[in-house]
Amino acid sequence: MSKQEYINYSRIAEAIAYIQQNFTEQPTLEEIAEKVHLSPFHFQRIFTDWAGVSPKKFLQYISVQHAKQILNNSQSTLFDTAYQTGLSGTGRLHDLFVKIEGMTPGEYKNKGENLNINYSFAESLFGLILVASTDKGICYMGFSDDKKNAFSELKKRFPKASFIQQTDKIQQNALQIYTQDWSKINKIKLHLKGTDFQLKVWEALLKIPTGNLATYGNIAKLIQKPKASRAVGTAIGNNPIAFLIPCHRVIQSTGTFGGYMWGTARKTAIIGWEASKINTSNSTV
Repeated sequence: MSKQEYINYSRIAEAIAYIQQNFTEQPTLEEIAEKVHLSPFHFQRIFTDWAGVSPKKFLQYISVQHAKQILNNSQSTLFDTAYQTGLSGTGRLHDLFVKIEGMTPGEYKNKGENLNINYSFAESLFGLILVASTDKGICYMGFSDDKKNAFSELKKRFPKASFIQQTDKIQQNALQIYTQDWSKINKIKLHLKGTDFQLKVWEALLKIPTGNLATYGNIAKLIQKPKASRAVGTAIGNNPIAFLIPCHRVIQSTGTFGGYMWGTARKTAIIGWEASKINTSNSTV
């Protein structure tokens, strides 16, 4: 590390500590930059290079994490949470939560309360799969070799929802993807909750053609965030809809398949199956 790099690192470390200690005051970019003796423009550039996010985004993350801790207290109100987080009102709290968490603060506090979810198990080409739906669409689909574990994972995502084990038309339509043309994916309704960034990544995954593969860097470029490969990987790892949102088609830049939430062996099998379908189709043309 050069002398200048060390100086920059020290300033960013100081800025991060300042934000963590003073986030309830919601300091401006100018105020933080002044604390580390940099111009706002220079500070913004250096902070983003070192931290991977802008100072404003980092402040938002810190604020949301604090707000979540307060909301976990059943006695807390949205007004109390906004006040204790240093926000001017519940409107700003709402906007911040939707931007960072992909849900309203009330939805986070309720953790799926008043949400009715149907779920069922089915045998797929790649093993047992649990598919869950609301009246808006598929909210979860995951492979598992154990029904109890699969349902536990679903409940973990919606801890206060009401669950009914029954099959509905939304689920049946989704499961037909194994036998139908993949281009009909747009006819399957999804009920997704995620941050703006996660939703952009998941949408990008839908654009990878069957039988093709992409790298994390490819996806980062597709969403116009070329330096965000690591963040893309995290968003892909949080994908709640196996197979329909094809995170299995993303591999490392080295060519290795990499990890998969539902098992690397299953990922390899899915990739091979899709490749064989494309080869069979091409050979009959």
